[in-house]
Amino acid sequence: MSIRRALITGITGQDGSYLAELLLAKGYEVHGVLRPDSGVDPTRRLARIQSILDNLQLHSVSLGNVTAVSEILRSVRPDECYHLGAQTFVNYSSPDEFSTLNSNISGVHHLLSGIRSAAPECRFFFAGSSEMFGRADESPQNERTALHPRSVYGISKVTGFELTRHYRESYSLHASTGILYNHESPRRGREFVTRKITSGLAAIVAGRATELRLGNLDAERDWGHAREYVEAMWLMLQQDSPEDYVIATGHAHTVREFTFAAFEMCGLDPNRYIVIDPAFFRPLDGGRLVGDATKASQRLRWRATTTLNEIVTEMVEADCRSVGVPLPESIARA
Repeated sequence: MSIRRALITGITGQDGSYLAELLLAKGYEVHGVLRPDSGVDPTRRLARIQSILDNLQLHSVSLGNVTAVSEILRSVRPDECYHLGAQTFVNYSSPDEFSTLNSNISGVHHLLSGIRSAAPECRFFFAGSSEMFGRADESPQNERTALHPRSVYGISKVTGFELTRHYRESYSLHASTGILYNHESPRRGREFVTRKITSGLAAIVAGRATELRLGNLDAERDWGHAREYVEAMWLMLQQDSPEDYVIATGHAHTVREFTFAAFEMCGLDPNRYIVIDPAFFRPLDGGRLVGDATKASQRLRWRATTTLNEIVTEMVEADCRSVGVPLPESIARA
């Protein structure tokens, strides 16, 4: 039996690193796409995959270059391609709008076109987002819920979703979208609110900060663990027929719940340190985004099992360790 090959875009990110670990454990030959000349220090850039670096084959490819994308697909001949690389932070400034649309849409289009011409047997996964629903008319959302994005990022993901469906239906590619709700871990970028909370808390515990500035504490999100969500990605590409799936926990929690749980683990009163800053409020926040993953449960036999408290504990522990402060007793006893 030949070894299966996988190509992962965004391999240095949170999801890419967990997925690479999963595929290596399953005996895959794993290839990763790196953005050329990113300007980020290589040590920092590769930090999430440092422990598995010797087992990976990395390629410097611009997803904005359709010729280069086709060439890497023709060279690697992957059995599976996971498109996780994107500008992921939801930002509303005009310059970022152009960048987000250009990079996110061209990347998925070039990959699908390249697979069609250079590796038509390759199975393709596109990482969609709950931001595609935006101002949802129903809650929870499922695969039949109308799409109503409220950010340029969400719009770019809807376009990628439609391109994936188009190539599946028009050219019979095994192409699927996972509509992924928020998923966290200690590998989450510091620009995201969950990691901002746990890293900010660790800085307070270490005496390096005296406050944590946040936006809307009443905003609700459906938070799962990234390690479990990449397993759902893999399961989707093992199915005989390509389809789209909502991947979520089905439980909504507020930013306030996450924040207070983290601070209480360290024995701190959050009201003494949290500063509400209007600058961090989204101008067009979406509706109540909580996912209905019934289809994934029935077809993939997948469900999220990590609780919010377990996610918070893992992230607080990791950020406390990173700044060299003793672990909270509540975590040390767990």
